[in-house]
Amino acid sequence: MADPKGFLTTGREVARTRPVDERVKDWNEVYVPGSLLPIISKQAGRCMDCGIPFCHNGCPLGNLIPEWNDYAYREDWGAASERLHATNNFPEFTGRLCPAPCESACVLGINQPPVTIKNVEVSIIDKAWDNGDVTPQPPERLSGKTVAVIGSGPAGLAAAQQLTRAGHTVAVFERADRIGGLLRYGIPEFKMEKVHINRRIEQMRAEGTKFRTEVEIGRDIDAAKLRRRYDAVVIAAGATVSRDLPVPGRDLKGIHFAMEYLPLANKVQEGDFIAPPITAEGKHVVVIGGGDTGADCVGTAHRQGAASVTQLEIMPRPGEERNAGQPWPTFPMLYKVTSAHEEGGERVYAVSTTHFEGDEDGNVQALHLAEVEFKDGKLEQKPGTERRIPAQLVTLAMGFTGTDRSNGLVEQFGLELDERGNVARDADFATNVDGVFVAGDAGRGQSLIVWAIAEGRSAARGVDRYLTGGSALPAPIRPTDRALAV
Repeated sequence: MADPKGFLTTGREVARTRPVDERVKDWNEVYVPGSLLPIISKQAGRCMDCGIPFCHNGCPLGNLIPEWNDYAYREDWGAASERLHATNNFPEFTGRLCPAPCESACVLGINQPPVTIKNVEVSIIDKAWDNGDVTPQPPERLSGKTVAVIGSGPAGLAAAQQLTRAGHTVAVFERADRIGGLLRYGIPEFKMEKVHINRRIEQMRAEGTKFRTEVEIGRDIDAAKLRRRYDAVVIAAGATVSRDLPVPGRDLKGIHFAMEYLPLANKVQEGDFIAPPITAEGKHVVVIGGGDTGADCVGTAHRQGAASVTQLEIMPRPGEERNAGQPWPTFPMLYKVTSAHEEGGERVYAVSTTHFEGDEDGNVQALHLAEVEFKDGKLEQKPGTERRIPAQLVTLAMGFTGTDRSNGLVEQFGLELDERGNVARDADFATNVDGVFVAGDAGRGQSLIVWAIAEGRSAARGVDRYLTGGSALPAPIRPTDRALAV
């Protein structure tokens, strides 16, 4: 145990953010650099090392949280990093991007603010990089087996790293021009600077993983031919089909999916553009969708100089305390203020878009909405609540509906889909096609980064068993683990 009285004597503290008027002028991460280290050992000391660490169950990766809290409290950063990496390939990703279901499951959180698990995690890994404790781990010997991984998001990268370290020769295929998937182009720089992806890619290259960018399986390479070329294939292509909004005026110019808008802003930071082809500068911006992707659009619009930003959500505003239907240790739906919301804008709940209004040139100029309420288990519009708000840029951030089938990948492999439209798989993450496996959102549906990494690690074990008859790789989850799904 870290500090036996830490949870009694120390209050919860989190990383400090930079002043709003400073951070909206740049694209650097919103947190004050180095602000965690002076407080993190005491925060780690709040961990009770309780008899049943429910944080293990709250985390799909099964992170050994009390163990690395203890090492962080003692400032044994090398040991803390080793324990952190024992279950998580990329803690610098989850430490910045995961909504921390582990904290919702923290025993201390029953009647006190929970341990700042996420902040401790990111402090450990940042310190490990600074100290040179993160090094390549190439395999001692090669198996002679080859694996193709389709997609370089967190699931694909986790599967690739695990399989490379197991001795297989792994090639990752990515249709974009850079490695990282949605981590690269869907997550704004102010949430995670891309240096964190770049140095992991270099580590993986040093271990032996090969990367092929601007190659779309199904379009550039026939999927069936890929299967014949490799001993096994892992599909980690994500759930990239954005949910649309089929209302009158949807075809007006200035209405874009979030995944059309956000990648262009990230490409400016990569040096591809001087200015983004789609910009919020000087415009009234409306973001439809109240989740994290919507918040990313809000923060991006602020930095581009929007005249106003309004975020719409069809569901009622969540409460600030757990309700009876979401008891501890489940992950509750709570009202959340992200760094992007701190920067301004208006959030409107329980409303639905009825139609868009355009000018004579076909540009969107306004959005019409109405309040909604639940009646007999269905959302219905409330009469007399219709109103109009200005909108010269609209982003649709309403989630994703499944894997992209337009490139022929599903058909060329001959993959079966489940009742939710995802690629079906068994307990070893194997599809109906011999030697073809699936991990992440492509098989699970839209989910969290921590689930993607857990699925990548678990699928890697299935592949390793298929290729060698056995495996020492860990498998934190099974596809049937729905009870803990977030």
